[in-house]
Amino acid sequence: MSAKPEIEIRALTTHREFAEAVEIQREIWGFADLELLPVRLFVVAEKVGGHVFGAYHGSRMVAFLLAIPGLRGGSRFYLHSHMLGVLKEYNDLGIGRLLKLRQREDAVARGIELVEWTFDPLELKNAFFNLERLGAIIRRYVENQYGVSTSFLHGGLPTDRCTAEWWVSSERVKALLENRPFQRPLIEERIAVPVGIARLKTEDPKEAKRIQQRVRESFTAGFRRGLAVVGFERSEDFGTYLLGPWHEAWKQHEA
Repeated sequence: MSAKPEIEIRALTTHREFAEAVEIQREIWGFADLELLPVRLFVVAEKVGGHVFGAYHGSRMVAFLLAIPGLRGGSRFYLHSHMLGVLKEYNDLGIGRLLKLRQREDAVARGIELVEWTFDPLELKNAFFNLERLGAIIRRYVENQYGVSTSFLHGGLPTDRCTAEWWVSSERVKALLENRPFQRPLIEERIAVPVGIARLKTEDPKEAKRIQQRVRESFTAGFRRGLAVVGFERSEDFGTYLLGPWHEAWKQHEA
């Protein structure tokens, strides 16, 4: 795409719009029909206080975001942001960030402090975006959350997932979004993932699985020690998760 397109973010409300989002799923992930999120889920999410947003280039939907409300501990409501997809030809244009900022705007307006979502820790581009562009942290790792899927993007690996916690009104998040400095926690541990992991999923799946197992064990051990992923570094050869202490008070104010 030669020039950055003008993108409009708007709430999706009709069955036709929801069906467009389902087709975008199919194109991005290549899921079998059984694994597609159906129109009915979009309908429910929109009606019960979730988020269903679309990104439009002219009249064409090029990305979407779906979130559903959640309840933890019997009293704390949050939003589970289940899926965000951008068509391949619209990648790297900041559309995902526009959708997340719209999500944050709505959450803050409704007094919701926490938005969560899961992502594959081997997807390093997503990791950088979640941790360094949005200001999420990670304190949980789930092994093979969805089972082995039919998507070619997953390479037949177990669907291990990290849970990103986005404390939308925290000083950490506000500082990153406003591009101003803030004090980061002391880094106690690093987990490095080779940037070639996406290629290995196709060319050497055994090696990709070995790397996944190492990453899984490292995350689990760090979380047992009470650490959280609080940052991410990129180099030519590796994407590196940075683990340090995390305190509950930092949800609103950084130390």
